[in-house]
Amino acid sequence: MSLAISTPLLDTIVTPDDLRALPENALPQLVNELRAEMIDAVSVTGGHLGAGLGVVELTAAIHYVFNTPNDRLIWDVGHQAYPHKILTGRRDRIRTLRKGEGLAGFTRRAESVYDPFGAGHSSTSISAGLGMAAARDLAGGDNHVICVIGDGAMSAGMAYEAMNNAGALGARLIVILNDNDMSIAPPVGALSAHLARIVSSSTYRSIRETGKQIVRRLPRFFYEKAQRAEEYARGFWAGGTLFEELGFYYVGPVDGHNLDHLLPVLRNAKAAQDGPILLHVVTQKGKGYAPAEAAADKYHGVNAFDVVTGTQSKPKANAPSYTRVFADALIRSAELDDKVVAVTAAMPSGTGLDLFGQAFPERTYDVGIAEQHAVTFAAGLATEGYKPFCAIYSTFLQRAYDQIVHDVAIQNLPVRFAIDRAGLVGADGPTHAGSFDIAYLGCLPNMVVMAASDEAELVHMVATAAAYNDGPIALRYPRGEGVGVEMPEQGDVLPIGKGRVLREGTRVAILSLGTRLAEALDAAEQLEARGLSTTVADARFAKPLDLELVRRLARDHECLITIEEGSQGGFGAFVLHALAQEGLLDHGLKIRTMTLPDTFIEHDKPERMYAAAALDAAGIIATVFAALGDTAASALRA
Repeated sequence: MSLAISTPLLDTIVTPDDLRALPENALPQLVNELRAEMIDAVSVTGGHLGAGLGVVELTAAIHYVFNTPNDRLIWDVGHQAYPHKILTGRRDRIRTLRKGEGLAGFTRRAESVYDPFGAGHSSTSISAGLGMAAARDLAGGDNHVICVIGDGAMSAGMAYEAMNNAGALGARLIVILNDNDMSIAPPVGALSAHLARIVSSSTYRSIRETGKQIVRRLPRFFYEKAQRAEEYARGFWAGGTLFEELGFYYVGPVDGHNLDHLLPVLRNAKAAQDGPILLHVVTQKGKGYAPAEAAADKYHGVNAFDVVTGTQSKPKANAPSYTRVFADALIRSAELDDKVVAVTAAMPSGTGLDLFGQAFPERTYDVGIAEQHAVTFAAGLATEGYKPFCAIYSTFLQRAYDQIVHDVAIQNLPVRFAIDRAGLVGADGPTHAGSFDIAYLGCLPNMVVMAASDEAELVHMVATAAAYNDGPIALRYPRGEGVGVEMPEQGDVLPIGKGRVLREGTRVAILSLGTRLAEALDAAEQLEARGLSTTVADARFAKPLDLELVRRLARDHECLITIEEGSQGGFGAFVLHALAQEGLLDHGLKIRTMTLPDTFIEHDKPERMYAAAALDAAGIIATVFAALGDTAASALRA
């Protein structure tokens, strides 16, 4: 195919088949257009910018060399995949990214055949890819499986478990380590690229295998020495000894922005037929956009921004974010108690612990993408009398459930779990929603579970957790701004297992856990205007329940509504269980539990997501009227 290089190339690409029809010398122009398109799109939608910019050349090169989607390409994590989405038939929708009914911010199987595996959480690609490779071999197939994993994701133990298994199986699998932090290799130059091309070639591998066959005929001592010498000789140049020990053939490091380096090495990897290969590619996060190159952390995830200046638009803040409130409250607690320490799993800024770290660097621990380790590490701190606050998003804490059970709850260790991003989180969608922590923590013996109804309550709950030493305790709070309440100077220590009543009524009771309280109060006003006197209570604790409060609400009202930002099997189920045990369900009480629906809710603005889940004032009112039925209509007529 002959194509003038001045022709706009990206307009001709609908699928990777069109990309593969281009001459190789057209690829530099294409990647420049691809990078510009991604920057423009994310400036409109917001989202993850830096990681995608770092893999533009790698994305184009992989699709150019491999026959996707027949060859399976897995991105780990999926926020690297914006250029991939543009090249795989989704460019016309790229400006719907992370919006309601638009493209997801991560890879998603239901969205495209080019997304063989969804990846909203990290460190899963090698396991999934190995499963696909095993299925291919069972079926007698010959396609390739390529996993692109970031160096941050490679810090998680699951990645090494998968690599160990892949090495033992000898599976034909290609893992591309996207090293965008220079954390493993020194700067990459022509010499390392030349060496990578040599050691990835079939000629070198053939000579290497012949040499192995020869030395295997020698006495064992000489064979072992020769094998070790070859590994360490290559490790000296490339740093690949660790991966070789896991059974991978290591190639690299390679400049991930140089197509002349990337393409031949990818072709060599494609031609390999003898077990798993790890290709180490060094990239720059934010590559090609100066503001992102200069501040990779600030441009990891962005709001909409001005392309020329890089200035991000900021919503007008009426109140501090819950994350900031938590950080400030934890700093105050640490000022009063030198036993307070903080642990996070590669999310210092996301959890506010970057601020804590500035104030108390020696008492702050970022353990990397290793939630299991974070929890047990915190348990170890607790055994020595320290007061660890383990600050992890709800969705990521799920990854450490066994450690929560065995290493914390069974031993009744006072680990404090600060659970950010509780409830629905908006644009990041179901992979990041904090839907299940009430249910999965509330069922554990020894566990105390609190949920803040506003930012002032969060301050009190941080103080309560710092003071509580009788076992594990969790406090959950959402993403985003608070409701603008007056803030206390210092948090009060709350009585464990006690709620509060904010409004007294006689007929309907609404028992809220978490930040649905504002909607409950709004609903109560509207119900009162319609003739239904309504009590509103803030449970504060999902566990232990305030049984005295629950009994009173059940006995003194015709209708009891519970509401929470969590799944079925959580707070409402705990209340139902308690009332059944007390025999209070046998006296005509009309009780309804309002939870997140039994489905994964797609990304949108949080208020729209909660409305879709019927967890807003309108949903509460509709639930009350449905529960009361004809008696409510009679009250209105009266």
